[in-house]
Order: sequence, then structure tokens, then C-alpha cells
Amino acid sequence: MKGKVYFVGAGPGDPELLTLKAKRVLEQADVIVFADSLVNPKVLKFAKKGAEVYGSSSLSLEEIAKIVLGAIERGKLVARLQSGDPSVYGALWEQTKVLEENGVEYEIVPGVSSLFAACASLKVELTVPGISQTVILSRRAGNAPVPRSEDLRSLASHRATMAIFLSISQIEEVVEELLEGGYPPETPVAVVYKASWEDEKVIEGNLEEVVPKVRESGIERQALILVGEALKPGEKGKRSKLYGRKR
Repeated sequence: MKGKVYFVGAGPGDPELLTLKAKRVLEQADVIVFADSLVNPKVLKFAKKGAEVYGSSSLSLEEIAKIVLGAIERGKLVARLQSGDPSVYGALWEQTKVLEENGVEYEIVPGVSSLFAACASLKVELTVPGISQTVILSRRAGNAPVPRSEDLRSLASHRATMAIFLSISQIEEVVEELLEGGYPPETPVAVVYKASWEDEKVIEGNLEEVVPKVRESGIERQALILVGEALKPGEKGKRSKLYGRKR
């Protein structure tokens, strides 16, 4: 019997934000490889008794592949448990490429992104009519390069709502580039650390004042930066056509 691999979005942290399908896969999986530095270990309570569990934070791609392919050869069902949604900065492509090269069947189970958990904590809508109808998901260049046409200065010129991942350790550079790109200093900013976790932290302000607030908090990882007028629309927003009177 051939095995199968499921790439499962574990959500942002709160185990109750797992999808029903993600829970079912965890309950059935023989082998679980999970991002132990990012995924809340409480989600493993759904694993069946006797399941093999591996933390991936200290493993290379080749080591993960060896575990997964070895399980597949034994006809096992494998759950590759990743934080948030696998399609957003989930290092998904290189993993699926290995499986495709080896003829392994796989499926992707979507998860709740930290972006949406952060919005829920902030009680905001990212797309407020009359203010912003576009959301840009990006990151600043670090260990992974960013195409020149997608640097923060270029993206900031649109002045759309922006969600900046994996960049909190470079908050000074992020703010500098956003200002140079076109956001005014008074543009609202929110930093959400470990959205939906029990130790979640939220910092709110504007581009002019956010850097010292972040540095004072000590937050250096696992935080999302949200930027844009949609965070604080005030009276500038317009009523959505969704509720317009039908003619």
C-alpha cells in the first residue's frame, strides 16, 4: 500500500483555529513532522497513540525528506505540520518538488494565516472602501533574497494595506524604506507578536513612533507588521456596496 503526505496548515497558534480537516489528518497520521519552533505543541494532542513525531526546526530539507520518504516506503500516512497556511512563506515548493521527483502522492490542507489572526486581534478590516482595496503580503530581504521590483520602497508607492512577514528584527530598515517609498509618517502601524497565542502582544502606533515601541518590547521574531490607513479608518471609510440597496 502506498503512503501519502499531507501538508497541513496548523494555523497561527490557537489549537481551536485548526480546521476540521487538519484535525482529522492529525488523528489519522502515522508520522507527524512539525515545525516545532513555530507550531503550538498543543495541537499534537490530536495525534493518535503511537504516532511517530519529529520536530523539524533542527532538521535540514534532506533530513526531513529522508524521514518522509522512509515513512512512505512503509505505506504510512504522513502529516507535515506547518505554521499558519503552507502557501504563505511555508517553504512549500522545495518540499513538494522532492515528493514529485519520487512519485509520492501529496495533498495540501489550508490553514488560518497569522495575518488573519492578527486582524482578528486588532478588530480591523484590511479592505475598507474608499481607503484601501488592495492588500500586499511581503517581507524585507534577509536570509532569503527579494526581487528588486518587490522591495519595500517599490511596494510602498501604492500606499495600499501591507502585511510584512519575517522582518520584525529589521524594524528600523522596514520603517525607513516604507517612508522613503511614500507612506506618510502618520500612517497607522500595528505589530502583532504570536497572534492567537496565550502570550500574544500587540503594539499600535504610526510609522513615526513604532520603532522605539518595538525595541522597548523586546520583540525580535514571530511578529507580523501591518501598515496602512485601513487600520484606523476613522470617518474616512465609505459604506460597502455589499449593503447597497438593490434596484
